[in-house]
Amino acid sequence: MKNKSLRRTLLITYISLLFITFIPTIYSAVVSQIHIRQYSLIISNVGTANKINLIAKNDIPAELWKIISGKKEIIDGRQYMMLDEISTGLSLMILTSNNSESRGKLEVANRANETLKRNVDMLISQMKKGSTVTQNEIKLDDIRNITSLFSDIIQDFIVSEIESANKTNQSLRNTSIILAGIQIIIAIIAIIISIQGFIKVSAAIQKPISDMETLSTKVAHGDLTARIDIPHVNELDTLAKNLNTMAGQIDVLIKKNMEEQKNFQKAEMKALQAQITPHFLYNTFDTIVWLAEEEKTDEVVKITKAFSEFLRISLSRGHEWITIGQELDHIKHYLTIQKIRYADILNYEIDADESLLDFKIIKLVLQPLVENAIYHGIKNKRGRGVLKVGIHYSDASHSAILFEVQDNGAGFSNERLTEVREELSNGADDSEKLNSVYGLYNVNKKLKLYYGEKTQGILIESEEGKGSHIFFTIPVAPAGLSNGGNYV
Repeated sequence: MKNKSLRRTLLITYISLLFITFIPTIYSAVVSQIHIRQYSLIISNVGTANKINLIAKNDIPAELWKIISGKKEIIDGRQYMMLDEISTGLSLMILTSNNSESRGKLEVANRANETLKRNVDMLISQMKKGSTVTQNEIKLDDIRNITSLFSDIIQDFIVSEIESANKTNQSLRNTSIILAGIQIIIAIIAIIISIQGFIKVSAAIQKPISDMETLSTKVAHGDLTARIDIPHVNELDTLAKNLNTMAGQIDVLIKKNMEEQKNFQKAEMKALQAQITPHFLYNTFDTIVWLAEEEKTDEVVKITKAFSEFLRISLSRGHEWITIGQELDHIKHYLTIQKIRYADILNYEIDADESLLDFKIIKLVLQPLVENAIYHGIKNKRGRGVLKVGIHYSDASHSAILFEVQDNGAGFSNERLTEVREELSNGADDSEKLNSVYGLYNVNKKLKLYYGEKTQGILIESEEGKGSHIFFTIPVAPAGLSNGGNYV
């Protein structure tokens, strides 16, 4: 506690010293910048004043004389552009000048410029009416007198600005060079003394405490591999060792808990999958019985073979992963059975990229999508429905595979589509409502479990009365992959 109190006292002392030292320095820097800005504006205004002075005194009379003498047409004259340039320069200088005397001279110059504009207008007007050369020369002499007066005013403004520049320059020297130089030296010395004193006093405890704080921050943000070096300080060694041990134990416990959760979820998925199977079994057996009673032997044989292959792939000797080709065969057998049952209302198409057939996929993710399309889309549609299954690379990089099921059935209303998307993400409070998308929810959960962040899960696009498009993407799994561990 005593060391901590000493460090606190020293820290407050050094901060106070730095604060006091920097006050004059900051003041000097700010004042210097203000003076420099004022000086820059004065220089800019003097340059602008010289420029518009030359335009008014020389360029405008010369331009008007070319027009009077017939060397240039009125329409080609640049006198108004010059007048506008003078007006712009005067306006800018009025805005930027900080000297009240200078602004007064600029306002007088502005009025002289307005008088000059009126006389130029009068000259141009009388020339357009056919005035004589003598009349034009008289008016030009008036204009020259005005420009001469304007030039005198501008010269007075320049003198006033130069006087302001001298004052600013003197103030800049006094404030910026002397005060800033002295205070910078003081600040540097004070900083050096403060840093050296702080390092010497707090080195023994600051670094170990800082390292422990860094370790605790990393652990709090999930980096459980972080460790701290033992500081070799008697009072802190035990604490550092305990922190390292705690981080390691937390890491082990979290990994163990995650593995248990994954195993639990996989068992839950298998239980969910088993709940779906009886519904399809009953319908298929009913169909076989009905066909047998109708003595449709060929169709009995066809549906029985399809059903046998369907069950064989479903079981897959307990394997969780099968090839895309096997998954596609599974769908074909399922659709063969459903085509026999719903011959009058169901047509289907399958389009799969043959280069993908040997890639691995978590099994039984397409059949629930196809079942949903039949029972909730096509069965609720009047007339014959068409179901399409597609399997392709999702993009040119060939890093992911797109699986999609489309139907032209009843589709979802906007409200129901929103509900279904919410149910897929979070489940539903009402279990009866979830039953209508139970297969989709099951598949979505399975995709998230086995592929983690590598998939967005099931996505749905639908329009009421026009059908639905259900699809998902997964990363490419090589043919030799036997489990989903690489994706979670």
